[in-house]
Amino acid sequence: MVKQPYYYVRFRWWKSINLEEVVEALNKKFNVQKILLPKNNSEVSLYKDEREELIVMADSLTAMLSSFRAILYQTECKPFTKRDLELREKVLELYPRWQITPFPWSYKNEPEFNTVE
Repeated sequence: MVKQPYYYVRFRWWKSINLEEVVEALNKKFNVQKILLPKNNSEVSLYKDEREELIVMADSLTAMLSSFRAILYQTECKPFTKRDLELREKVLELYPRWQITPFPWSYKNEPEFNTVE
């Protein structure tokens, strides 16, 4: 029996994801909200044009999606519903890497979770 809320981070390494396409793909089944963060034209940053993020909510599972990283989390520990499992699967497909870099510096397993029977 799992007693901790689910929290799992996934990555893309080389190619950023098109968040507009993600909105189109997920908007029919899940609640999708865009988060627009401020930009400054004089700022020096490699990722200043990739600050847009999405919040995608199923039943108990939420995903925060950016161009290169996805955070799957629950605010309280609950069994995953069918919609939660669908969101998890989609995010794992879109963000196929569990390491922040291609170098094998760390290892992290996906946390356990319960499902509604």
